[in-house]
Amino acid sequence: MGILAAYRPFVYRCFSSPWQICPQRAQRAQRGLSCTALLSSGHNRWSKIKHDKGKNDAAKSKARSLLCRDVILASKLGGPDPAFNPRLVAAMANAKKGALSQASIESAVARGQGKSTSGAALESLTIEAMLPFSVGAVIECQTDGKLRTLQDIRAMILRRGGSITPTTFLFERKGKVVFEKRDGISTDEVLDQAIEAGAMDVDMDQDGRLVVETEPSEISVVAQRLSKSLGVKVESSDIIHDPKDDTTVSLNEENMAVIEDLIAQIEEEPSVQDVYINAA
Repeated sequence: MGILAAYRPFVYRCFSSPWQICPQRAQRAQRGLSCTALLSSGHNRWSKIKHDKGKNDAAKSKARSLLCRDVILASKLGGPDPAFNPRLVAAMANAKKGALSQASIESAVARGQGKSTSGAALESLTIEAMLPFSVGAVIECQTDGKLRTLQDIRAMILRRGGSITPTTFLFERKGKVVFEKRDGISTDEVLDQAIEAGAMDVDMDQDGRLVVETEPSEISVVAQRLSKSLGVKVESSDIIHDPKDDTTVSLNEENMAVIEDLIAQIEEEPSVQDVYINAA
């Protein structure tokens, strides 16, 4: 009995609540939880910084891409010589202000003529892909090396969890004609003329320019007819991939930022002309 009595405190400590006999240990555990919360807060703050930086980088990349396309279009419509192409002069000046390199500008001028900077003829390449969050994409390219371009873009998409797979069935091919802005033109006023010229639909973009949709095979005819009847110049005419209404994917702001960042990276590839997605 004397021996058991001697060990009773030890037994009590082993089987009693640790909160009763080890208050200091409990306090240390509480401090540990507090420390974890601080680490989590710091992680979230860093995630937000990275998210905002990604959005800013995507916006800058998109701006450079648009400047490059303006140079390509100006070269395509008016020729590669700035001395005889005022539109090209303006596009090149804007590109320089937007920090587009001289090499990129020269490449854009050459691409407007269907050539690479080396003078080699460019070939069309269409890449179909499924991006993260089940977003379908069609990527149109003009390149002097189809295999190289396909491999480069494929690698970008795979790194983000996407895949190369057929997606054109999610889109409808249409002709899109954009006319230069002119005051006094509204969709109601030109609707009848547009339909008579063979247009499918008429709209105004956010810059106040008239935008006309056509059948792909009718794009040139409709553009010429409307340009003549309305007295406005054609700013651009392209065959586009318009997402079908029943296939459009709705994304939240965070997921859309991920897609926009990936698209910005894809558009950095010099061969890429247009990227179409079925997300909103």
